[in-house]
Amino acid sequence: MDKKDKEEFYSPPPKLGKGEQCMTFIWNPETKEFMGRTAGSWAKILLFYLIFYIVLSVYWGGLWVAFKAIAINKETPRYMLKESLIGTNPGLGFRPMPAAEFVDSALIWYNQNNYGYLNWTTQLEKFLKPYYGDTSSRPEDRNPNVQNCTYETPTKNVPPNRVCRVPIEKFAPCHQQHYQYDKGSPCIFLKLNRIFNWIPEYYNDSKILPEKMPNHLKLKIKNIEDRNRYEMNTVWVSCEGENAADREHIGPISMFPSPGFPGFYFPFSNAKGYLSPLVAVWFEKPTKGVLINVECKAWAKNIEYDRHDRRGSVHFELMID
Repeated sequence: MDKKDKEEFYSPPPKLGKGEQCMTFIWNPETKEFMGRTAGSWAKILLFYLIFYIVLSVYWGGLWVAFKAIAINKETPRYMLKESLIGTNPGLGFRPMPAAEFVDSALIWYNQNNYGYLNWTTQLEKFLKPYYGDTSSRPEDRNPNVQNCTYETPTKNVPPNRVCRVPIEKFAPCHQQHYQYDKGSPCIFLKLNRIFNWIPEYYNDSKILPEKMPNHLKLKIKNIEDRNRYEMNTVWVSCEGENAADREHIGPISMFPSPGFPGFYFPFSNAKGYLSPLVAVWFEKPTKGVLINVECKAWAKNIEYDRHDRRGSVHFELMID
């Protein structure tokens, strides 16, 4: 083997100490590498991460802007009236209601004797508790946003962030203990479902009332018009038996404080302290032992009525043993 061939054999690198190995890793003068990479390699990887983090920042920044744009405002809904899923046709609700496990039921059934009505009256006490809070005799217990309103005070004259008080004391006899359930003549409370910024269009002329409006309500509206025309700005309410047999057994009905929801409670704007207006329906003498189907309707020009879909109305059953 000649000298040239001997020179082509691999020669192991010289052994280096730990300190020398560390220094060579940091900078290798033979390969021109800094910490295991050449200048070109470092340039490529730095450019990659620069572009990666720029794209990542733009992505998360866009998500943040989108989130801020569609974030839920606790005070004002983003979509209102026709743009919302709720729409512009409010429904009616009633209290007391059957227990949650009977979600498909609308039956108010109790035994007049042996305090069988306590379940219903207890529920009403909880529901009406916020309304009684506004009647406190101590000023420090009253909500400063609540004020007394009248029909003669237009809604536009109510200061911003102020709401109208619901006069629970005018619900007599439906604000007394047991709400007449112990006497077999229960009170049912109706409320109009809240729709942000919805303004009712009133039937405020007794000469132009819907043909299907009950005659007894038409007569009440005519009497109210003769007494105080301002009170005509009301979302009227009627309750009657659904069928002929129901109307036979339902007995006389009275409503407090009036047969409708006064216009000065509208529109609902989620102001602090706002409480939905109520109508107390007093069933004075329903026939005992008979299931009575009751339908209550709200009457305004922009409230559509549909019994099947329960639009503009509410159904419940009443039975007293």
